Amino acid sequence: MPDLLFSSPRLAAVYDAFDGERDDLELYLGIADEVAASSVLDVGCGTGCLGVLLASTGRTVVGVDPALASLELARAKSSAVTWIHGDATSLPPPRVDLAVMTGNVAQVFLGDDWEATLRGIHAAVRPGGHLVFETRRPEARAWEGWAETTVRMVDGVEEVRELLSVDLPFVSFRHTYRFPDGTELASDSTLRFRSHDEVAESLTATGHRVVDVRDAPDRPGRELVFVAERVS
Repeated sequence: MPDLLFSSPRLAAVYDAFDGERDDLELYLGIADEVAASSVLDVGCGTGCLGVLLASTGRTVVGVDPALASLELARAKSSAVTWIHGDATSLPPPRVDLAVMTGNVAQVFLGDDWEATLRGIHAAVRPGGHLVFETRRPEARAWEGWAETTVRMVDGVEEVRELLSVDLPFVSFRHTYRFPDGTELASDSTLRFRSHDEVAESLTATGHRVVDVRDAPDRPGRELVFVAERVS
C-alpha cells in the first residue's frame, strides 16, 4: 500500500513543492538517449515529472503508480503519457525499450515484492531492452543525516521529518505536515537498503544482466545507479 504522502490527495498536492527541482531526472533522460529508447516505462511514476519530460522529447511513455492521488496529478500535467493505476506486476506487455525507477522507488519494496517487481518489469521490456534505477549505498549511511529532525515551510505548509528507527536493512521515518487551517497529517515510510551484490543478484535472478553501475551526479558517492539489460 502506498505511503500516505503519495496516496492522500492533500499531501500529494504539496509533494512537488517540497520535492523542489528534480536535478536527478537529467540522468535518466541522458541514459534514454544513450540506449536509443523510443519507448519508456516509468515504474512508480508519482506525480509524473519524469514521464512528462520524456514525452516532451517525442518518446512513447507509460507511467504506472499504485497511488491514485499522485497519478491524478500526473494526468493533469500531460495527456501525452499513458498513465496506469497499478504496479509493475499487473501491466499489459507493452515491450518498451527502457524501464526506469527514480528516487526512492527501488527501495520501497521491502520483501518478495522486490523480485516480483523486477519480474514484472522484465515482462514489460523487450528482449535487449534496459532497466535503470537508483538505490542508496548502505555504506553511505544516509539515515545518519536524517537523525536530526528537520522542519521546512513551503506556501504556508510546515513539514517535519523525523527518523523513527534503524533496523538494517530497514530504515523508517515520518513526515508530518501542518496546514494553515490547522490540519495535521503524518506519513510513515520505510526503505530497504540493499548492497551492490544483493541488487546485482536479484537482477540476475530475474533475467537481467548488469551492464553498468554508476554514480548519481546529483548525489555523488551516495547512490548506485544500475543499468541492466533484459537477456532472457
